[in-house]
Amino acid sequence: MAKILFFGDIMGKPGRKALAQVLPSLREEHQPDIVIANVENLAHGKGVTAGTLQQLADLGVDVFSSGNHVFDKVPQAAECFEKFPNLIRPANYENSLPGPGYFRFSKGGQNYLVINLGGRVFFEGQYHGEIANPFTVLDGLLSEQGQKGDIIIVDFHAEATSEKSAMGWHADGRIAAMLGTHTHTPTADARILPQGTAYITDVGMTGPLNSVIGVKTENALNMFLEKDKFRMEPEEEGPAVINAVLIETEGSRAKSITKIYLEIDG
Repeated sequence: MAKILFFGDIMGKPGRKALAQVLPSLREEHQPDIVIANVENLAHGKGVTAGTLQQLADLGVDVFSSGNHVFDKVPQAAECFEKFPNLIRPANYENSLPGPGYFRFSKGGQNYLVINLGGRVFFEGQYHGEIANPFTVLDGLLSEQGQKGDIIIVDFHAEATSEKSAMGWHADGRIAAMLGTHTHTPTADARILPQGTAYITDVGMTGPLNSVIGVKTENALNMFLEKDKFRMEPEEEGPAVINAVLIETEGSRAKSITKIYLEIDG
């Protein structure tokens, strides 16, 4: 049996601070074997830097998954992929981009394969390169990289709930967990699918609570009220929210998935 603790999109400095505050106590309470965090919003809401990733590495995070914003800071992104081999990006993005789409490692005598995929539905303008079919890319990765006894976790960074749900059914029985990220809003559908795959449409965000999906409320309102253009600035004051899931496996399939939701003072 293995326990996997997975944190949804870490949003800027508030998300990093919140993770540092709660991870020690969550480790003590749940005793996870590995910790995974989605980091595409890690550095001030857009992308990653070596310094921000090092903060999470110092906390003992084993794998960094990501999504469409991971390339926003150039050339920092390329530097990060070189320095952190456990940083992955959607495998179905262009092959010319830096970084791998999966990470294989062993810990405590157990082999893990973590795969990152990006959605295509409603993603116009979110990512300006070519996005291959995530369903067929997953099939290829499982065929080429999957090994007997692997615990396989997929972070599917996608917008549409239907696309995520379909991916869960497509992968059911072949992976341990299919975890949706990107919307920053946790869903209430954590479950074990019939063939043993843990599923949730979106894990949710780790970041500022009193915000619009992590961004200052006035920035979002100005856009919707047509007063100003949108500015991607995380809300850095006030309380934070932690959204994560804990998956327990039995062999290479999931036994349980538990949603973790915490609010902490800023």
